[in-house]
Amino acid sequence: MESLRIWGIFGVFCLLLASCQLKAQKESTAFDEILNQVDRQDSHKFAVNKSEEQWRKQLSPAQYQILRDAGTEPRFSSPLLAVNAAGQMVCAACGNPLFDTKHKFKSTCGWPTFDQAIDGAVVYEEDHTYYQTRIEVRCAKCGSHLGHVFNDGPKETTGIRYCIDGMAMKFVEEKENDRQ
Repeated sequence: MESLRIWGIFGVFCLLLASCQLKAQKESTAFDEILNQVDRQDSHKFAVNKSEEQWRKQLSPAQYQILRDAGTEPRFSSPLLAVNAAGQMVCAACGNPLFDTKHKFKSTCGWPTFDQAIDGAVVYEEDHTYYQTRIEVRCAKCGSHLGHVFNDGPKETTGIRYCIDGMAMKFVEEKENDRQ
């Protein structure tokens, strides 16, 4: 009788463990898809190709430092943190629609954050700066640096956190007649 009880406890433990593993696999799926895309980015061709001199003329020095030199703006400095209206964030360099504000969420990281990008709007590259490996997010149209993506976003949606420099984007508000 005692051995049946032990096997019963062991069986419940195994079921709980399997359940946790399945949940972890489900939660990591969206980020795993991003990781799979990183491997294919070596051959990405951008539709907008300009010389660095042309980019310098078009962008402010601060925008150039972020978008073209992969810099980072100071935490909590972006006015886009306060944007709650319906609309899209577009690339500040080429106007490519990147994120819909319905996927924006409040985070403590200090930069505008989203749980998903518009399909096909961004590409991913491995970033080995600052003695770590991260996934860099770039505009799929012009190749400009936007920020990074992490797997610590809201679990109730995608589990993904796009941490994007506000200066890399412009907000385009959805007009009321666009919603109809």
